[in-house]
Order: sequence, then structure tokens, then C-alpha cells
Amino acid sequence: MSKHAHLKIFTDGGSRGNPGPAASGAVLYSEDGEVVATASKYLGRDTNNQAEYIAIVIGLEKAKSLGAETLELCMDSELAVKQLKGEYKVKNPEIAKRFLEVKNLIAQFDYVKIKHVRRELNKAADALVNKVLDERA
Repeated sequence: MSKHAHLKIFTDGGSRGNPGPAASGAVLYSEDGEVVATASKYLGRDTNNQAEYIAIVIGLEKAKSLGAETLELCMDSELAVKQLKGEYKVKNPEIAKRFLEVKNLIAQFDYVKIKHVRRELNKAADALVNKVLDERA
């Protein structure tokens, strides 16, 4: 069993203007709440929803690279949560591509729980997004 067999990932994406300068961030925590890793990416001009999905992708990729087997995926994007849980249909063709990418990544883990969290509980991922955007401004 890997040192980080179970991780909790908090993801966030944002754009200043929609579309506008966008970034994605993910913070990965161990079971005892310690930050194990972070991942962030500047996206250039993109939409908020694209940024949310790319945040999930980079978080899952980082978790895979750390050898995680089970995950709790936490985000404040109600749209992404409901789409990934099958409660909402994915209508946008660009989001549909990201959705499939996320589903394919999720399939590589033994178990993934998808959870909606209030924005105030997602401050670390949000701060990562803003840091990336501020560095590019």
C-alpha cells in the first residue's frame, strides 16, 4: 500500500471575466489533514467552468502520481459535482471533453467520493488559483 493510499483533494478553478484570464488549482491532503502536494496551472483565456474541470484533472493526475488508491474529491462548483454524479447533463461540447477526461481518470482509482463543499471550506485551492492569476497579471 502506498504512503498516500487515501487522499482528499480540494479543487478550484476561476477566471477573471468569463471568459477571461483563468487558472486552476488543487490541494491534496493526507488522511491526517496534512498538505501532501499542490498542483496549479495558468490557462490563458478560458471560462470558469473549464477552469473548474481542469482543476479536477490536475488534482487527479497529481493523486495518481503519488500512488493514491482512494480519493475524496471536494469542490465548490455545484455544476461540476452534479455533472460528475450524473444529476445534470453535460451540454457544452468543450466541457463534455473535460468531463470524459475526468471520468477516465476517476476510473483509474479504486474508489472516488465526489463531494460538494461550501466556498469557505475551499480557501486553499481558491488561494492557489488567485496566486497563479496574480502572478500573470
